[in-house]
Amino acid sequence: MSVVVVGLNHRTVPLDVLERMTVDDARMPKALHDLCTRPNLNEAVVLSTCNRTEIYTVAERYHGAIDDVRTFLTDLSGLNLDAFSDHLYAYHDETAVAHLFKVVSGLDSAVVGETEILGQVRGAWERAEEEGAAATVMRRLFRQALDVGKRARTETAIARGTTSVSQAAVAMAVERLGSLDGRKILVLGSGAMGEGMAVALAGAASSAEILVVNRTRAKAVTLASRVGGRAIQYGDLGTALLEVDLLLTSTGATSTVIDSSDLQAVMAARPTNPLLIVDVAVPRDVEPAAAEVDGVTLLDMDDLRAFAAAGIAGRRREIAGVQLIVEEEVERYLLEASARQLVPIVSSLRDKAELVRKRELERFRARLADLEPKEREAVEALTHGIVNKILHEPTVRLKDAAGSARADRLGDALRALFDL
Repeated sequence: MSVVVVGLNHRTVPLDVLERMTVDDARMPKALHDLCTRPNLNEAVVLSTCNRTEIYTVAERYHGAIDDVRTFLTDLSGLNLDAFSDHLYAYHDETAVAHLFKVVSGLDSAVVGETEILGQVRGAWERAEEEGAAATVMRRLFRQALDVGKRARTETAIARGTTSVSQAAVAMAVERLGSLDGRKILVLGSGAMGEGMAVALAGAASSAEILVVNRTRAKAVTLASRVGGRAIQYGDLGTALLEVDLLLTSTGATSTVIDSSDLQAVMAARPTNPLLIVDVAVPRDVEPAAAEVDGVTLLDMDDLRAFAAAGIAGRRREIAGVQLIVEEEVERYLLEASARQLVPIVSSLRDKAELVRKRELERFRARLADLEPKEREAVEALTHGIVNKILHEPTVRLKDAAGSARADRLGDALRALFDL
């Protein structure tokens, strides 16, 4: 069986397609169950973030697994396969492992080195474990992936500076507005991304007035208290938009929260006061047509990626160091996986040799009947020793070859020669 990943991300697919592929928390149990009941998939982890939707699985057949995931994504998105098939990427075994390790290290993120992905990968794996979708193979893979992510951030400087989507969203707003001091700012959403933006705001603009709104008011109150802001009722969102200079939004909604018609009414009431909106939600919180409303500047994840790409130069030299860590960890994973695969072969070989030894002793039992107990023990020890000495060299060579193509050849040869 193979480890396989099939996915789409911010580099391969337009935002309007990617947001159709998002698997939110409410839909995750059904999605995992759906994947695990497909004929060619045994385990599954779904990583769905603002940058990507990826399906990690253990596959019986590689091409069959690709077809199963394509069908799943078609059902999930409601799109025809032709609308996204050219945007899909698929990797298996070594390249799939390497891809996950790059993702968790922040090398594949819109904001290179960002730290949020580490928690997102952990959350995806833990959710799959809770739903019974992840077992032995995914458990080993994702445990090591998290270690790789931590190692990348402690052994290199890849995580210095602006290294989260939420920080980048605030930095992009600062670039557009010049300064956030004295501004009135609304944060819509109190999840991980909304919290990150609010915290980044508190650090970037000490004199700004921060408003927080969330469907669950208690969460808005908690976040507002943390950043020295003020929570408002969700029903007062429209009124708040009449007053603020900047809207930072990232909710978990599955459809738009603010339509262009809503903003037309807002801007008609404040014609001389422009509004900057930074929408980093996927799916988007603000209808894209809102960008056409006079006085509104709407920035989304596509704009954030371009902004982050311009600021990567300072961390570019760290990328090579992280890539070396990824390569080392991929080699370690493959070596350990190969060694685990060899254990049943070695065990079967020894079991077969032991069976032959016992049968031969049984065949000569009558001739050995007159032996004293000590002599019987000597025969047992002698035959055990012969078997062990014969098997010692093949066992050592097989283990030494673990992780290489030679190990596969030796394993196949032992299976064929000894009918294992």
